[in-house]
Amino acid sequence: MRIARIVTAATLAALLTASLTACGQEARGGSRYKPKAGEGGTIGLAMPTKSSERWIADGRNMAKQFQKAGYDTDLQYGDDKVENQIAQIENMITKGRKLLVIAAIDGSALTEVLQRAEDAGIPVISYDRLIMGTENVDYYASFDNERVGELEARYIVEALKLGKPARGTGDSYNIELFAGSPDDNNTKYFWNGAMKVLKPYLDTGQLVVRSKQTRMNQATTLRWDGGTAQKRMDDLISKNYGEERVDAVLSPYDGISIGIISALKSAGYGTKSRPLPVVTGQDAELASVKSIIRGEQTQTVFKDTRKLAAQAVTMGDAVLNGRKPEVNNTTDYHNGKKIVPSFLLDPVSIDKSNTQLLVSEGYFTAGQLS
Repeated sequence: MRIARIVTAATLAALLTASLTACGQEARGGSRYKPKAGEGGTIGLAMPTKSSERWIADGRNMAKQFQKAGYDTDLQYGDDKVENQIAQIENMITKGRKLLVIAAIDGSALTEVLQRAEDAGIPVISYDRLIMGTENVDYYASFDNERVGELEARYIVEALKLGKPARGTGDSYNIELFAGSPDDNNTKYFWNGAMKVLKPYLDTGQLVVRSKQTRMNQATTLRWDGGTAQKRMDDLISKNYGEERVDAVLSPYDGISIGIISALKSAGYGTKSRPLPVVTGQDAELASVKSIIRGEQTQTVFKDTRKLAAQAVTMGDAVLNGRKPEVNNTTDYHNGKKIVPSFLLDPVSIDKSNTQLLVSEGYFTAGQLS
């Protein structure tokens, strides 16, 4: 009997241990956060910088919408310094934030701090920029970033009236290529989307890159900085363009576009005899939309960040209330450790002919664009 009681006690202890282990595993799987009914709490919002108006708008929009949904918010900007953002996220974890929404400065630099979030049972939504190299990211909210690159490149093709790519037919045009920051995973999606459209024309010689800088790693712009882009464009013009002119510049972002245009103007572009080339962009920032209206920058890609903020809030609220967020892509966004379930929104091409769309959508007022 004594032996039987010992065996029974050991068996019960083993069962209890297994049960606790299973509960612990369940708590870290899926949303990893088991909410109490009606519980709100504070959401940590980690944005990369205030140097771009779009990130200011993203943070403001998410904060407002999370607050409307019944949550408090802790909104922080990392000033484009990775160490700042890591410290801010660590502080959010220490303070017991219920959810982290992170637009990473460097998508591959957050592995350790997100392990801390995982250990604390805090779910993570990657916002616009995919966080790389960690299993500890639950969902991704962004735009169809490859489509952004396609829209920029397609605009160049149509503006130059290239038609179908064919060797030895028609005139050739000079183009220079810019890419985003090398530490932003979105950069490769923008680039790949653009190259899908432009490569056939580059292969047939209808588009010529006189600098021969045709690889993404030759074209990247650290931190998406306009001043860095301006210096590179200055260098490209001085080394590769004498009597030849630049006909188009693939720019992935409005801040880069403004720097490129400044370099072009310094080199004598922007006159009747030497008009500015086609210059693309992204984000529909106010300065660039005004530039488009003035006839300087040619195109931008509008990504309604209000809708992206709303999607992140919808996702976060679902996670914190034990529901599965809606996603529309479960195949394409692999961060090196896992495919991150994603919701992608559609971007829209904007040029001088349809800037009023930004007014009708309530993104800008007519007065702001005048």
